[in-house]
Amino acid sequence: MAKSPNLYQCSECGWTTPRWVGRCGECQAWGSVAVAAAPRSRVTSTAPGRPALPISQVDLNEARALPTGLGELDRVLGAGLTPGAVVLLAGEPGVGKSTLLLEVAARWARLGRRTLYVSAEESAAQVRLRAERTGAVDDSLYLAAESDLATVLGQVEQLAPDLLVLDSVQTVGVPGAEGVPGGVAQVKEVTAALVRVAKQRAMPVMLIGHVTKEGTVAGPRTLEHLVDVVLTFEGESHSGFRMLRASKNRFGPADEVGCFELTETGIGEVTDPSGLFTSLHSEPAPGTCLSISLAGRRPLLTEVQALVAPSAAPVPRRITNGLDSSRVAMILAVLQRRAGVRLHTKEVYVSTVGGVRVSDPAADLATAVAIASAAYDHCFVRPVIALGEVGLSGELRRIPATGRRLAEAARLGFQVALVPPGSGQVVPGLRVIEVSGVANALQVLGLRARKDRPDTSAPARLSIAEAG
Repeated sequence: MAKSPNLYQCSECGWTTPRWVGRCGECQAWGSVAVAAAPRSRVTSTAPGRPALPISQVDLNEARALPTGLGELDRVLGAGLTPGAVVLLAGEPGVGKSTLLLEVAARWARLGRRTLYVSAEESAAQVRLRAERTGAVDDSLYLAAESDLATVLGQVEQLAPDLLVLDSVQTVGVPGAEGVPGGVAQVKEVTAALVRVAKQRAMPVMLIGHVTKEGTVAGPRTLEHLVDVVLTFEGESHSGFRMLRASKNRFGPADEVGCFELTETGIGEVTDPSGLFTSLHSEPAPGTCLSISLAGRRPLLTEVQALVAPSAAPVPRRITNGLDSSRVAMILAVLQRRAGVRLHTKEVYVSTVGGVRVSDPAADLATAVAIASAAYDHCFVRPVIALGEVGLSGELRRIPATGRRLAEAARLGFQVALVPPGSGQVVPGLRVIEVSGVANALQVLGLRARKDRPDTSAPARLSIAEAG
């Protein structure tokens, strides 16, 4: 009797096919189709090693988080590293993932905890050079250059560390597993083995993961489900500012953000990043407006700048940087249709300061004010904080955490803030003005066309007091 051919199955969605293909016909994943595993025998019950306990008798100290020594990282994690937790850190090449985790390993070691840093991409000497440059040298920090999972687990058994850092999970291979290191099957095997070791030894594990061209974590989606925490390290290549975000966190909030600064001597925390996203003007300049955006639960002072110039092209250009281009286009249409700002023959350039990406709708009003200020060439003697989401009819919608944003504005010394109607906020030292819509906000600020002033004249300055 002829032997039945093997079936091939997708590891992502379970789709099967009688022949091997490079791309799944169901979920379109590449490299996820492999020979289907043989049917497993029926599983029988066994006596548990530890009996189940009432939830009130479970020891909380076994899951008590320990601080890492980096306050910004602890903020994102919740309170620190939980024993047995597996943390995946992803980011673009060169963003500083290895530098960050080497600093975490060094600070963990300085607290008297044995730490094992395994590098599968660099030699131990190369990691030592970076540690010398960043000041991350400690006798409790052990280095190993291994790319074989069995050897890595042997190092863990021999050293019994309190923390394991692996750089990176895509470069470690499993003998006997299908595929090559970095493939779907290999990454799943490596991650699953490290998760088992972490839970058995109550040892936190931090993994570095690569990202795809789209910016997502490389490897199967099951990789993110296996780990406890998924962190993303973000930053522009021309700027040393870095932001750490959590997209998954079983032990704390998943909307918190940590701020760091990458320098030649290592990486440091930025506990008050508000000043990084504003420019210093010796004189008031038109086309600028300030807003308070939320990065997670942290309020950040951001500045929106705009430039409006005549265009000789039939289709004027609209260039944005740091803001959603479709949202800026919507604000331009609202200004043209609802507030009477003529922009259809003008080129408009809108950007944020400091390279920060702002997706918070609360910055809509600041964007509209900055564009109108540039179009009319008006500037304000006193800086204005503008908060509010702009609707298609030109109205302003209420935004969350208005009180927290205004408290941050008052702490930074600002005196005037525009907010949507019904906010009902009273902040000492801050004049809060409720405006019903974009046209009302521009009227309060005195932003209107001045036909009696030629375009070549000096920009007009305007204070809130003059606007009434």
